[in-house]
Amino acid sequence: MPGNSYKKEISEADGSEKFPMNDTRKGLPLTRAHVEQIFPKLTPAQIGRITARGKMHAIQRGEVLYEQGEINVPFFVVVSGELEVVRPSGPGAVETLVTVYRSGQFTGEVGTLSGRRTIFRVRVTKQGKVIEVDRQQMLALVQSDSELGQILMRAFILRRVELVAAGVGDVVLIGSTHSSGTLRIKEFLMRNGHPYTFLDLEQDPDIQGLLDNFRITTNEIPVVICRGTIVLRNPGNQQIADCLGFNESIDQIQVRDLVIIGGGPSGLAAAVYGSSEGLDVLVLETSSPGGQAGSSSRIENYLGFPTGISGQELAARAYNQAQKFGAVMRIIKATRLVCNNKPYVVEVQNGNRIPARTVVIATGAEYRKPEWENLSRFEGAGVYYSATFVEAQLCDGEVIVVGGGNAAGQAAVFLAEMTKRVYMLVRSAGLVESMSRYLIRRIEETPKILFRPHTEILALEGGDHLESVRWRNNQSGQTEEHKIRHVFVMTGATPNTHWLDGCVALDTQGFIKTGFDLSPENLMAARWPLARPPYLFETSLPGIFAVGDVRGGSVKRVASAVGEGSIAISFIHKVLQE
Repeated sequence: MPGNSYKKEISEADGSEKFPMNDTRKGLPLTRAHVEQIFPKLTPAQIGRITARGKMHAIQRGEVLYEQGEINVPFFVVVSGELEVVRPSGPGAVETLVTVYRSGQFTGEVGTLSGRRTIFRVRVTKQGKVIEVDRQQMLALVQSDSELGQILMRAFILRRVELVAAGVGDVVLIGSTHSSGTLRIKEFLMRNGHPYTFLDLEQDPDIQGLLDNFRITTNEIPVVICRGTIVLRNPGNQQIADCLGFNESIDQIQVRDLVIIGGGPSGLAAAVYGSSEGLDVLVLETSSPGGQAGSSSRIENYLGFPTGISGQELAARAYNQAQKFGAVMRIIKATRLVCNNKPYVVEVQNGNRIPARTVVIATGAEYRKPEWENLSRFEGAGVYYSATFVEAQLCDGEVIVVGGGNAAGQAAVFLAEMTKRVYMLVRSAGLVESMSRYLIRRIEETPKILFRPHTEILALEGGDHLESVRWRNNQSGQTEEHKIRHVFVMTGATPNTHWLDGCVALDTQGFIKTGFDLSPENLMAARWPLARPPYLFETSLPGIFAVGDVRGGSVKRVASAVGEGSIAISFIHKVLQE
């Protein structure tokens, strides 16, 4: 990512500004906008305030300030001299120059906030002086100095955006666009905001040399190469998270004020409000921030975003905001809640046991899988449960969206922009009872969306990938078969509560009962120990709360989920004082 001190070139083709590397090595030919925000130069007064939180020391040419893969690295401000940021490995193991920092500029990006493994190496190219600030002091600076906090946060976020857009990071994914495993990994990396390089087995002419170098056979695809050295063959998401340092060791002795299970809108809201109000917060998310909302292509009825915002972008903003205030995030699955003693204990997939004074359950709900023959065979190979840019890139011709809720409506409108035709299938007579009016109007006014009420899919056919779909109108009995290769399923909701193993009271559909919905019988069965009744969103166990889609009676909207997560914190403060 070249800095603002590089000479500009104007592209004759489009007039955009190009910032080539001022270096003998080939740099990254990336278009830059708002360069002064991505690579700002701090004033002497701002540098003075940073100096008070760190230490100044001399640097010598060739010195490496930090290496790729290190965790919790310091934050550096260049007083004099020059630093270069390089990617030490990649396709062909070629060191790539990313950017150069000069006097008044600073290192870091979003990963600096979380203390995750660094993506790049930072090396001194001209001797001088730097201010070194450890991560905790940097977070304190961001939280307490509004001017510097805005400058740093904006730069960190925009730098990561540029890296993701350019596919420049410490990960190489080798796979096929026809592979469900490749699609899963792409979505995992994208929704976690982690930059990567994708090499297509069918398209990249130089792929065989890389396969031979790492002794990879085609039947081991997809393959993830971390930091140019660690090869993961057809890895699960948890393996990738561990390799990239998403899950550095969790202190199993420290009793957390609050453990939040689930990183959707409600969980992230609880993390932001809890950490900003001084609570020691740990968030556990199984796959990626945003939950079901994170898979939405565009949310247009969320307060404050009149032109809409994608679910992924909204989740990323909330995720960064929570980290700014010191919340700790881990991408790992909670497998059990030990609730018979206090402090409560949350067990996670790797066997760790995390004690907590209070717990917020925000595990959400999953789209209910239809009982279609061959469904599992085509999942990720023609059948999808989200409609993001990753899935949309695979689609051409005609597609099907199954479902009548807002998520299905958003998907249909989004996919209509890049496909020939969208069939929208629902079993009911219409959309009025399940979808926002603005989306219904959008669907009605989009000629490429064909709405089919009283309709359900009968069969999926194909080889390695879905090739055709047969559906039936349940009123007329008429059946149709279409050569369609892509189906998006967004129907119903099944709560993610099976792992609770009887700890809290559930309703007949498996959603968690809270507050006034808890009957005297529920509280008696749970041996409710307090004179007071449960607080709003509190479950049948004191200090354990449920918010968002996993809670019985919740309104399935992003705004209400955010509201529940933030409101729960006010009651958690009361519980901690009891």
